[in-house]
Amino acid sequence: MPRTDLTGRPVALRELDLDAFFHPRTLLVLGASDTPGKPTTALTRKLKAWADAHGATFWPVNPNRSHVDGIACARSVTDVPGEIDVAVILTADPLTAYETVLERKPRFAVMFAAGFAEVGAEGEDLQARLSRLVADHDTRLLGPNTNANAFETFADLPGKRLALITQSGHQGRPVFQAQDLGIAMSHWAPTGNEVDLEFADFAAYFARQDQVGVIAAYIEGFKDGRTLALAADQAARHGVPMVVVKVGRTEEGRSMALSHTGHLTGSDAVTGAVFRQYGITRVNGLDELIDTSAMLARSAPPSTDGVCIYAISGGTGAHMADMAAAAGLRLPSLTAATQAQLHEWIPTYLRVSNPVDNGGPPSADARGRKILDAIVADPNVGCVICPITGALATMSVPLARDLVDVAATTDKPVVVVWGAPVADTDEAYRILISSPRVMTTRTFANAVGAVRAWVDYHAFLARYRSPFLKPVTRRSPAAATADRDALLVPGRGALSEHDSKLLLATYGIAVTREEVCTSAAAAVRAAAAIGYPVVLKASSAAIAHKSDLGLVHLSLGDAAAVRRAYAAVAPHCDAVLVSEHVQGGTECVLGISHDDLFGPTVLFGLGGVFLEVYRDVTFRVPPFDRAEARNSQARRQLSERLQHERTLVQARVRHGQRLACNAPRAV
Repeated sequence: MPRTDLTGRPVALRELDLDAFFHPRTLLVLGASDTPGKPTTALTRKLKAWADAHGATFWPVNPNRSHVDGIACARSVTDVPGEIDVAVILTADPLTAYETVLERKPRFAVMFAAGFAEVGAEGEDLQARLSRLVADHDTRLLGPNTNANAFETFADLPGKRLALITQSGHQGRPVFQAQDLGIAMSHWAPTGNEVDLEFADFAAYFARQDQVGVIAAYIEGFKDGRTLALAADQAARHGVPMVVVKVGRTEEGRSMALSHTGHLTGSDAVTGAVFRQYGITRVNGLDELIDTSAMLARSAPPSTDGVCIYAISGGTGAHMADMAAAAGLRLPSLTAATQAQLHEWIPTYLRVSNPVDNGGPPSADARGRKILDAIVADPNVGCVICPITGALATMSVPLARDLVDVAATTDKPVVVVWGAPVADTDEAYRILISSPRVMTTRTFANAVGAVRAWVDYHAFLARYRSPFLKPVTRRSPAAATADRDALLVPGRGALSEHDSKLLLATYGIAVTREEVCTSAAAAVRAAAAIGYPVVLKASSAAIAHKSDLGLVHLSLGDAAAVRRAYAAVAPHCDAVLVSEHVQGGTECVLGISHDDLFGPTVLFGLGGVFLEVYRDVTFRVPPFDRAEARNSQARRQLSERLQHERTLVQARVRHGQRLACNAPRAV
């Protein structure tokens, strides 16, 4: 299989043995210290404890010490015998130390020091020097501007585990601490500035680990858009979901990301589209990251996408159902047989169709378990959500036990919302989080988001076909024709409408009959040849919004009308376009742009004068096939994201305000 496609970009990730990083035989620490109060002392001891716990030989190195914490200390890396798997650099002059470390050719090096690309021009120069050193040697580098999170010891908890990737150590700490809630973890990769080892390297590695159920990440920017796509492709092919907090939605967020790790964040709209294209679940907060990741790790694929809401309060059930339905979850009615069975234990005046309201008391006795068994057994139900808000212990404790016991008998997810404050005396909450099967969240929104992510991910997985299995290595005849006619010249910028249509026609897409004219007489001749009525408009790549400037004239029915339109338009441009007047159908926009991170990007959406108003557009990054282009799930997710914006947009339009569109320029 080729390693690159016709654009020269990779179609496979580089091969790395990250087992040697996470399970080293030898761990060397350059700059090891035991001086009280020094940060390097705490790091040295942490690394020593980790090495002892994982069976690695620990070597402290410091030219100024004979011993560190009673351990013989090497004066130089050259004094350390044997092969070195991982060398950690703790010195104040990391670049010089790295050059010294390279003499021993360790398999991996870790550089904690900051002060590189994230601090400006001087740091960028240092990082460029570091990049050259990396390129000239076989040692793989984690960092700089990273930390010791890769050397954590994880709790021995049951179930599939979360593998975590962060570009900020502190942002990963709440996920690490979620082990206290029974959420298992296996790895933590703090990538820092990613001079060498990057998000994609770790994501692809984690996707191949049997114990990993989900890859969770906090990301400020990606090193390379293609390697991100390749890593996501690997995860999809192994059936391992990826859940990501990606900052940089706003200018303020992008600016902070650049100053923290020096990452370019790229176009957020395109990044979001790539996430949808490759099945990456994007969440906004660390609490969502924890809950959604745990949901995906613990839950089998759905037998059906139907969700049942079960509550001990009608108001709570109504609230939960409202949020679930608004998020696009399907709440089917339970079968007549199930409803009849439920009314054996629930008063007939209470609703049991879905949501199911038991009124409270049945949860406190044997009826509670029977109700849950009946709901789970219903063929219309693929998942149960049970909100518990401030319930008395007499009801919440037996309900929690029943939920845990039922969850152990089924592959259908049981999701619980513990909506009350947590106290040391909350036995029910402790029962819930002790279960490796029950998914316990603290908010209605997180429960709904996690279930929606579960449904969407498995729908994505069922249809996904890797676009990299058969990479395109030769240009198509259409592309050769476009090159010949100079329609795809790099750096040319936006095309005129006429040239855009020539490009579309080259690829077999039907376009209007039209002619570029530079005189009124030529415009009249063109109109007669095309057939009335016609449209006359400005023809210029420099004019993006012709309608706004009055440079589009529709339904011209005779030569006199064409002449009048030409006289109105010609002063504003070098040429006009006379086109057949097409009626009916839906006006769309199709665009090609170059994203700084992802390269060639295709835009499609609602066109015409409402393009900038509604911003109802979506993106795809090649390679993708016809099925992905028509992906209804991605369209539905986009439409739902835009729905709340449209109400605001319509209100603004009524008040005469104009909204700018941040989408790539359309051809």
